[in-house]
Amino acid sequence: MKSNTLILCAVFAASAAACQNKKPDPAKAVTVATRSGQKVNLPAPYQTKSTTLNSKVVGWATNETPAAPAGFKVEKFAGALDNPRNIYIGPNGDIFVAEANTEVSAIKKVGAELTGVAGSQKLSESGNRIVVFRDENGDGHADTRQEFLTGLNQPYGMLILNGWFYVANTDGLWRYPYKTGDTKITTAGKMITDLPAGGYNNHWTRNLLANADGTKIYISVGSGSNVAEHGLANEVNRAAILEINPDGTGKHVYAGGLRNPVGLAIQPGTKTLWTAVNERDMLGDDLVPDYLTSVKTGGFYGWPLAYFGPNADPSYKGPVDNALIARTIVPDVALGAHTASLGLAFYNGKKFPAKYNGGAFVGQHGSWNRSQLSGYKVVFVPFINGKPGKPEDFLTGFIVKQGGKEVHGRPVGVAVAKDGTLLVADDVGNCLWRVLPN
Repeated sequence: MKSNTLILCAVFAASAAACQNKKPDPAKAVTVATRSGQKVNLPAPYQTKSTTLNSKVVGWATNETPAAPAGFKVEKFAGALDNPRNIYIGPNGDIFVAEANTEVSAIKKVGAELTGVAGSQKLSESGNRIVVFRDENGDGHADTRQEFLTGLNQPYGMLILNGWFYVANTDGLWRYPYKTGDTKITTAGKMITDLPAGGYNNHWTRNLLANADGTKIYISVGSGSNVAEHGLANEVNRAAILEINPDGTGKHVYAGGLRNPVGLAIQPGTKTLWTAVNERDMLGDDLVPDYLTSVKTGGFYGWPLAYFGPNADPSYKGPVDNALIARTIVPDVALGAHTASLGLAFYNGKKFPAKYNGGAFVGQHGSWNRSQLSGYKVVFVPFINGKPGKPEDFLTGFIVKQGGKEVHGRPVGVAVAKDGTLLVADDVGNCLWRVLPN
């Protein structure tokens, strides 16, 4: 496909000699209209000094919970977890949770403790396992908890398809024989495709999703850098959503220029893929907005050349293709700068009020590259006639005091349980929250 070839040449190929080296026009303050009709004001780069403000996790007191809108209540579904990052709902309602964390060397861990990063992420050895919860009597609370799969390598994405349980480790996609109701994997698995590992910040997560027909699998792979500062050869098959066949063959870039596209979901009633993207740092407090967007086959979404449409990034120092910048797709919904928008789930249950039907929940893990904390909440994006509207706060209260740096927890993965409630993984609170109507 021609568009994929352009993406691979200009962004991910080891050699970019064929690309232009012409410097783009300086980026300015602009107002961008998204495809959903949202108007997004983008300040000029470096309008504010890039800063570091790591949050400090203080945890949740007994009987303390996040806050939901009027008409909802929040319960702790499960506690005593080890960095729960992602949630997957099995066909029988089983709740699978991937426990994994950023892994750092001893020297880097000391540095993280000195800079405050450790206090914001609770750095420790990664659990590297998947646990499964089951609600036997349908009362909305887990009756059993079982170690489902261990010995993994920073697992995140999970998928059940055609008698297989797929796990996306940071360095490869594995699959294991599975039948509905299994509570433990005992058969050896097989890696069916490798994935590029390592990289910038926390871009180790690899999410999974089957297309609407179950004939293809999407894999999200974040960039290996902030803005390709280590060269384009470092970014092969990264900052992209890959597509493969269920047996691991046919791997190719489905869409590129997506800096860290962690959340993946199919919009209900359609075959359209959507993703939540964690955008770049170091351009100022309000650049660049994270976003929620539908994904076009062969689409290019800007990274590292441009951001939020054809706005050239002055911090990018590599080869430039102005024609490719001009074709950068404007995302559908802006979600705020540095919010670390990672989790994504469309609401397809029947328990919530009608306004939530078909809308999207996004878990925002929270900022570090901003003078005031942003994110640290779950937002809801309503969809009307299949089109997204303006994001609104849904689950808040993770920040102890606005303007401060202390936080109780950090939401990541979100999922709609079989009973129609919303489950939220709080990776530093080491628990799952359950949100349901009063």
